[in-house]
Amino acid sequence: MRRVESDRLQSGKLTEAVARYYFKLLAIKDEYEVARLHSDPAFRETVASMFEGDYQLNFHLAPPLLARPDPVTGKPKKLRFGPWMMTAFRVLAKLRFLRGTALDVFGHTEERRTERALIGQYEQLVDELLGRLAADNHAVAVELARLPEDIRGYGHVKAQHLEKARTKQAGLLARFRGQSAAQVIRMPVKAA
Repeated sequence: MRRVESDRLQSGKLTEAVARYYFKLLAIKDEYEVARLHSDPAFRETVASMFEGDYQLNFHLAPPLLARPDPVTGKPKKLRFGPWMMTAFRVLAKLRFLRGTALDVFGHTEERRTERALIGQYEQLVDELLGRLAADNHAVAVELARLPEDIRGYGHVKAQHLEKARTKQAGLLARFRGQSAAQVIRMPVKAA
């Protein structure tokens, strides 16, 4: 990628954007990673340094297997978990070897399937950007490569940001290809 961009345009902006945002897509912060971060002794030390005396940690989470939709909003309702959750985090962090296997119960959720699909879709996008890269579409190519920055949050929040990013991508792809937005076929919202 660096060679193609450098040879054609004497630039490295696209290469830098792809490196940063491809990594962002690959570094999925799933339940195992959240558990690892919370069970890290550095987390406990940081929390302890913020309080004097006795304190109790409570966690408000919407685990995919337990959270039920709120009857009003339809969004997953967060549940309150007490200090015992630190033990659960330590156990779950040790189970990260299950990630990506048939026994990974979290890997079968729509959110995880979508995250994995996004990686492949980004790779296809980068292939197209490299194949058609020219001086007149370079800036748009960089904008397209930076789209994963717009996909933030977890659960329904992430899904909303993803939908906005897909809409933005459709317009940018049209500009990159020299088409009108109506000529662009939108990528599917749900993973296969």
